[in-house]
Amino acid sequence: MDTPVAPCIRLTNITKCFGIGDAEHYALDDVNLTVEKGEFIAIMGPSGCGKTTLLNIIGLLDQATDGEYFLNGDSVDNLGSKRLARIRSDDIGFVFQNFNLIPRLSVLENVSLPLTYKGMSKIKRLQEASRILKNFHLGEREYYMPHQLSGGQVQRVAIARALVNSPSIILADEPTGNLDSKASHIIMEELADIHRRGNTIIMVTHNPELTSYASRVITMLDGRIDTDEQLQKSAPFRKNLEIIDEKKEAKPSDKPKKSEKKTTETTEKSKKEDSKPTEQPEKEESKPVEKPKKEDDKPAEKSEKKSSTKSTKKTQASKKETTK
Repeated sequence: MDTPVAPCIRLTNITKCFGIGDAEHYALDDVNLTVEKGEFIAIMGPSGCGKTTLLNIIGLLDQATDGEYFLNGDSVDNLGSKRLARIRSDDIGFVFQNFNLIPRLSVLENVSLPLTYKGMSKIKRLQEASRILKNFHLGEREYYMPHQLSGGQVQRVAIARALVNSPSIILADEPTGNLDSKASHIIMEELADIHRRGNTIIMVTHNPELTSYASRVITMLDGRIDTDEQLQKSAPFRKNLEIIDEKKEAKPSDKPKKSEKKTTETTEKSKKEDSKPTEQPEKEESKPVEKPKKEDDKPAEKSEKKSSTKSTKKTQASKKETTK
């Protein structure tokens, strides 16, 4: 019999407490969550409800006060800092609201940064970073500094940096928080495309419009999960994927193909050739009419001259005979 596949993430009775005594505050209170591989989860809720704290615990940036955390079937509660850093480097990619790009490093150097923990040489790191930047249509800007980019471009660089080490899980904390609506949907289309390749995405957002990109929406309230709704079979999710597919299919059709160019050129040439013969017959008809006249005139003149010379010779001969 086939062994069941363990969930990608499993949280059991997770509690996170800040402060001591009267200042004690529970950011997370007995949270239970199971995430299957390949899900796109959007976490919503008011400020201070524990969304970012939950994301930090999932990303191994923080530890729970109580409860159990299983990642790919293995407990991570008692792992050392080096082992946790290795897991973060290999399995998890982070996209933050404030981008967190290093200002003094170029775009290429920022994207290659996570690969330093894998022991790659600098040349290989830069080559891999350049490859993924081209996938995000940022190849021409790999030597730019972060301040030379627009907000949408900076966030795309941040997503490229999160994907450079090929993680299976991507955690995004308000990835469109500092962007306008147009740039936000561009970023969400990039994330949706990544999700369709098989990556697991957990995103914190305040924008309810962006939940249509997700397959599952979780609402938090006062440190607890309030609602958990599956959207994979819902109309908004399917419609959103259809819109993405239509946009991708429309892009190549905007540019005329070579075969279309050739057909248009041949039709134009045929039109020109069809228009030329209408003008030529007039010239050909006029030429033959003029030429015979000239040829007829010349023999007529020659015959008249010959006849006149003959007549003069005859008159002269007759005069000579009479004188004799």
